[in-house]
Amino acid sequence: MSHRDTEAMQMSRKIAGFLVGVAAFMIFEWINLGFNLADGHPTSFYVVHGVLVAVNILLALVIGTIGVRGLRGPRGSSDPRGLHGPAEGVQRPQV
Repeated sequence: MSHRDTEAMQMSRKIAGFLVGVAAFMIFEWINLGFNLADGHPTSFYVVHGVLVAVNILLALVIGTIGVRGLRGPRGSSDPRGLHGPAEGVQRPQV
């Protein structure tokens, strides 16, 4: 196993903010599309577009969650994974 495989991935705040922005745009755009579907199409049209809307909103939520975690992630911490033991006053459970 290489050294990189054991380290937590880090994301810049710029990329995290971009992901949050993309997620917000996707949610707005696909909900807007869902409300703007015109009448007069066969049922299959609405089923397919409903599935597209649902899947893309789910993807937007995942992307947004990753972005928010990137924005709230550890800043300036030399030990982002907490490998040097618990914080002061926190007791580790006995094994």
